[in-house]
Amino acid sequence: MTGVSVTPPVTQLRLVLETDDLEAALALYRDVLGLREREAHDGPGGARVVILEVPTATLELANPAQIAYIDEVEVGRPAAHSYPLTVRIAFEVPDAAAAAHRLSAGGAHVVATPVETPWRSLNARFEAPGGMQITVFEELGPA
Repeated sequence: MTGVSVTPPVTQLRLVLETDDLEAALALYRDVLGLREREAHDGPGGARVVILEVPTATLELANPAQIAYIDEVEVGRPAAHSYPLTVRIAFEVPDAAAAAHRLSAGGAHVVATPVETPWRSLNARFEAPGGMQITVFEELGPA
């Protein structure tokens, strides 16, 4: 489809995370990790949502063998998952070691400190408030 302008059928990806402690999650994702607050809404009965954004997003689909491989590379063993499905959020950052330090100081539980991967990135794994596992990664260049 070269030269043809087509409106993409999907224009946004939202990953909705339920958390019992919205303030702690905001402190980590917005204040420590630096995601920009796009909008927030309050609803009946104390309902509240805050939408954070990053400049770009991708949807990474991986089979169980790849998930196990990533766990082995990042954590050195199968990672304990406290959630029913294998869902992990990965954020590309310019400095993974600095981001790892901020996340740890900001209340995220360290699952694994930064490690260089076979695909030439520096990855660190954390458990965020609410039990979601997150990875911060820095691309190191060509293999």
